[in-house]
Amino acid sequence: MSEINPLQDTALMPATRKFEDATPLMEQPVKLLEKANEKGYLFFKGFFARESILNVRRAILQILQEQGLLDPGHPLMSGYADLAALDRLSEEDANWNGVGVPYEVYLAVQKLESFHALTHEPKLLSLYEVLFGARVIPHPRNIARVMLPHRFAHATPPHQDFLHIQGDYDTWTCWIPLGDVPRELGGLSILEGSHKAGLLGVTGNPGAGGLESILCGLGCEWAEGDYETGDFVTFHSLTVHKALPNKQPGRVRLSCDYRFQSVAHPIEHASLLPHGPFSWDELYEGWERKELQYYWKQEQFEYTSFDESIRWQKDKIC
Repeated sequence: MSEINPLQDTALMPATRKFEDATPLMEQPVKLLEKANEKGYLFFKGFFARESILNVRRAILQILQEQGLLDPGHPLMSGYADLAALDRLSEEDANWNGVGVPYEVYLAVQKLESFHALTHEPKLLSLYEVLFGARVIPHPRNIARVMLPHRFAHATPPHQDFLHIQGDYDTWTCWIPLGDVPRELGGLSILEGSHKAGLLGVTGNPGAGGLESILCGLGCEWAEGDYETGDFVTFHSLTVHKALPNKQPGRVRLSCDYRFQSVAHPIEHASLLPHGPFSWDELYEGWERKELQYYWKQEQFEYTSFDESIRWQKDKIC
């Protein structure tokens, strides 16, 4: 008899349910906090103005178009890749630095003022002030997910963000799809209540981040849904989440990862650095809004050191 693999056995896989919209609770802070603490995530319908999201989408797609990676036979905003161009990418270029796009593409995206400005939306900051009960700060280390449908692509595996960001456990990620992202395009799925299990053991995985959390025995359900432009989901640093596989041939999936925490809590120094081997002076070139630049330098943080050992706790096997 073959041994059961707890990572693959379908009988042990969690069930799936649909997202519950937390928007009605925005005027009820106590209930909003209760839901956040219970589920480990909150999903909001139509939170952002469509045009603010589409402006960032358009800017990123224009970069891909300039790099010859989009199919000229489709409208720009539809986000269809030129599959022949993707086939010419080497594995190194296709997955440069683990972000899924070549260096020059990611540098251009990271230089977009509009991409970074979304974290400073007053409505978004107010939401996190309710969640934390304190003044909040967005990490400047914003991550763009430009998921090209090339042959080297891998769906992001189930994982906990704390393994990668560390600092304060009570840091929350804000995942914003840049455009409509139905489940078939590879939207984000959340394992409800998984933050209560603490830091999980991991195994290696070729997807983004390189680590997959070991999930057996948690007794949690996956929550997911079809994202529309303006929707977003936010979750605790210990909440397990994953990307669904892209089943729409040729389509590019665009999203961004932003992170927020209380200014009074510890932070890991790398969270204040650019995402990638860039400098802030390089990324800020041509920006108009000075208040978005180096805004964290006015804070007096308590810093923590990155603990590489917790990323490989393989002894935590069920």
